[in-house]
Amino acid sequence: MVSTLKKLSLAVLVTAISAAGVQAQDATMWQIDKAHTSVNFSISHFFTPVTGKFNEFEGAMSFDPDQLEASSASFTVAVNSVDTENEKRNNHLQSPDFFDAETYPSMSFTSTKFEEIRENEYLIHGKLTIKDVTKEVSLPMTVKGQMDHPMKEGMVILGLTIDLSVDRTDYGVGTGDWAATMVVGDEVEIHIPMELHSTK
Repeated sequence: MVSTLKKLSLAVLVTAISAAGVQAQDATMWQIDKAHTSVNFSISHFFTPVTGKFNEFEGAMSFDPDQLEASSASFTVAVNSVDTENEKRNNHLQSPDFFDAETYPSMSFTSTKFEEIRENEYLIHGKLTIKDVTKEVSLPMTVKGQMDHPMKEGMVILGLTIDLSVDRTDYGVGTGDWAATMVVGDEVEIHIPMELHSTK
């Protein structure tokens, strides 16, 4: 009888572990297509928006609208890849006045939870780290579409956008005279169109 109970308990444990493993793998792993993804930003200089982008970034995403509890995302952006089409301004942004790229070479985001707001619209809750400051943020994500790749059998394409606004002063980006928002605004608008792919 004791032997039978032990075998039954072991079977239940193995089943539970196997179920947990299946659950953890339910969300589809997506690879970022860097050729069709960009990290863009806009900030005001006096009254005029100045735009730019970061050319170097890495990321990983597991996402399934039917398995949000198993979905996750992480992104890293290289600060020294900032590009505003003005070398002098790029160098200034990398200096201790702003990002201090030598001391803090990257910015990062790690998700803690995916939340559905309405059809095709989600919030990715998580932690954003810029310089030595980490804050809880929510990234609004819109799924633009999903389809089988017409020229690559077995590949699925996912298109989405992430749009958010970040207060640079919350992260100490802009020190001394540049901490004031009279010349350079405090709100940075971030727009990330992203194309991802996965195999069936």
